[in-house]
Amino acid sequence: MSGARAFLTRTHGRGRLSWVDWVTYGYLIFGFLIIFLPVSWIALNSVKSSFQLEKQDLSILPSDFERVARATVFGPDGRRIFVIPDQPDWVLNWGDLSDEEQAAQDVDAYLATQDGDTFYAMRSHLGRVPALTRALIAAKGLPAWLLRYPTMSPAVQAEQDLAGVLAQLDAEETRLLSEFLALDPFEPNRLVSQILVTAPDPETGETTRWAAPTFDPTRDIFAARRVDNSTDAVVRVPTEGATAVRTVDPSWGNYFEPLTGRAFGVNVDFAACFTNSVIVTVIATLLTLLINSMAAFSLSKYQFKGQTLFFVVILATLMVPPTITLVGVFKAINATGLSGSIWGVIIPGAATPAGVFLLRQYMLTIPDELLEAARMDAASEWKIYWKIILPLALPALAALGILSVIWRWNDLILPMVAIATTKEAYTIQLCLLEFRGEHLSQEHYRLAMTVVSLIPTTLVFVFLQKYITTGIANTGGK
Repeated sequence: MSGARAFLTRTHGRGRLSWVDWVTYGYLIFGFLIIFLPVSWIALNSVKSSFQLEKQDLSILPSDFERVARATVFGPDGRRIFVIPDQPDWVLNWGDLSDEEQAAQDVDAYLATQDGDTFYAMRSHLGRVPALTRALIAAKGLPAWLLRYPTMSPAVQAEQDLAGVLAQLDAEETRLLSEFLALDPFEPNRLVSQILVTAPDPETGETTRWAAPTFDPTRDIFAARRVDNSTDAVVRVPTEGATAVRTVDPSWGNYFEPLTGRAFGVNVDFAACFTNSVIVTVIATLLTLLINSMAAFSLSKYQFKGQTLFFVVILATLMVPPTITLVGVFKAINATGLSGSIWGVIIPGAATPAGVFLLRQYMLTIPDELLEAARMDAASEWKIYWKIILPLALPALAALGILSVIWRWNDLILPMVAIATTKEAYTIQLCLLEFRGEHLSQEHYRLAMTVVSLIPTTLVFVFLQKYITTGIANTGGK
């Protein structure tokens, strides 16, 4: 701490801050904020609930409002929208629960306490309609084609005696089967959670509870429905005087569920993706160091025809954008049978022109006299490479190794080309794409796993950055 304090309190002037100090510290603070703020934003959002992210809540801390349920029920009399207050959290968050958490709840006992439209809404919301329909078909001996009816073509549906089946049932049984088959006027009932807001009634001024889809205190009004269901109309309520109970509530499940394979709506194992990335990064980095160091050794310590041409060609490849070579890389991976295997990610990028250039420039600083003395002692070329060149080039190798770890860990293009069709071989970057689908977006999981993916490269850079600066600083001097 004393060293950090001494560094942060240094001045260019004589015991006081000069304009140079102000500019320097301003630049340092600006650079710190540029780097720190985006990472902090991701970290804080990674522990927000899916509800908070879906509502695009811009609050800094992960928090949640006290909520109520808004139900939409379809029946013979048409559609009815109403609010259901005082529901347990597991009911409001039913869609976000894992299979184990859903199985732990006594849904049937809970439904027994409900009645009327509330019962119909909760029955659909908790997913009991299909199970109850199967039980009804078995108990009444109804035809099995009823279970396939929703997927039948209109022509095949017309051939079935659906009216005769419904005639055998009472009103409640008819409603259950109609909800399952989505027969007019029935549609799937819906239930969503909304924010509970306490605010004066715009007409009477009486303190009233409201159910609002969003609540932004900076706006003048918000749209809401009365919790007591005294009217079905949506009311524009002034924000002045409105309050909503909000508590800090980090959603640590955003981390635990994907890592344990219990993330809802995600069909990839993130722990396996993490393991695949570790394997790819470690093996590819070792191969990169071995191949690049051998190429750099030959280009720096041997004289042969075409040496300059080879070096120029290697450097020229740095000017070719990687996207131009994607088609060729894809065909090569398919031709060698590496498609769908993590080796298809490891091998194509084993040699890097930047690595060859970095190591060659560093090896030029190693005196040739050391190699000549080793040859006079009957040392083989392999022994010279292994016992002399590699130990002396360790700073450059460390710098290249750290850069290779960062490159490989963050690589997305090559895995998409090589293993996009094999989910068992997915790396961490490909897995992050799986959290956003066409019909389901799991942003809370993706943000949490993004933070997890940043941890290894951040630790590598923070603790080994001195090797990067040493290796690069000593490159090019002879």
